[in-house]
Amino acid sequence: MRSALWLPLFDELADPTVVVRLAAEAEEAGWHGLFVWDHLHWRPPVREVADPWITLAAAAAVTDRLLLGPMVTPLARRRPAKVARETVTLDRLSGGRLVLGVGLGSDRFGREFSGTGDECDDRRRAAMLDEHLTVLDAAWSGEPVQHRGEHYVLDGLTFRPARRIPVWTAGFPGHARPLRRAATRDGFFPVNLEHPDELAAVAAAVAALRGDATGPYDLVVGLPTGADVAAFAAAGATWWLTDFDPATVSVDEVRGVLRDGPA
Repeated sequence: MRSALWLPLFDELADPTVVVRLAAEAEEAGWHGLFVWDHLHWRPPVREVADPWITLAAAAAVTDRLLLGPMVTPLARRRPAKVARETVTLDRLSGGRLVLGVGLGSDRFGREFSGTGDECDDRRRAAMLDEHLTVLDAAWSGEPVQHRGEHYVLDGLTFRPARRIPVWTAGFPGHARPLRRAATRDGFFPVNLEHPDELAAVAAAVAALRGDATGPYDLVVGLPTGADVAAFAAAGATWWLTDFDPATVSVDEVRGVLRDGPA
């Protein structure tokens, strides 16, 4: 199982120069990835929030091996053409180390949808997420994108260099639609898991949906330090992401976890 720092870019971690230093230290200490939250706003006591894409670009420039990506970006509040251009550029900057984590997002913690006039209905955001992924698949082919859907239009735009970027989808494991979506992608990040048996059930469900599909597939778990990471690995997890409390996370806490080393 591989291990990644998973950082909410809040307060002390809202300074990209701090995260860049942590990324370099993590790579030196043998960690395998650096993933960051993607938020516009968060509820108190959080006061400062950083942009994930600028932070990831800076981290990519000072590392050589870490996999990098937003975990997760709520595609329904972002335009497909902009995401396509950002992902192609960041993947090139990092030398092919980008993993795109995607999900519905939530209005619960920061009013990021209601506070900006974006779509608040979960079902409509799910439809937007699926259509957005269809557009990205076309964009990453390197061919001109001709798409006219319910939510998005792209007329002849091309995004190069061409490379299909790995996608991990997030969702609640008891819901059918997130499982079906995950089975068509490169990995699944089931949220709010409490026991390894839950992950084992997810692994079985995704395997059944994938059928004879070949190629690597990741099951990703976010767990705090001190959790029984080995038990989740035995249940099928391929990645452990460090789960920090966004209201209290500090540079010293992250650095302590970092120095303890990956699982």
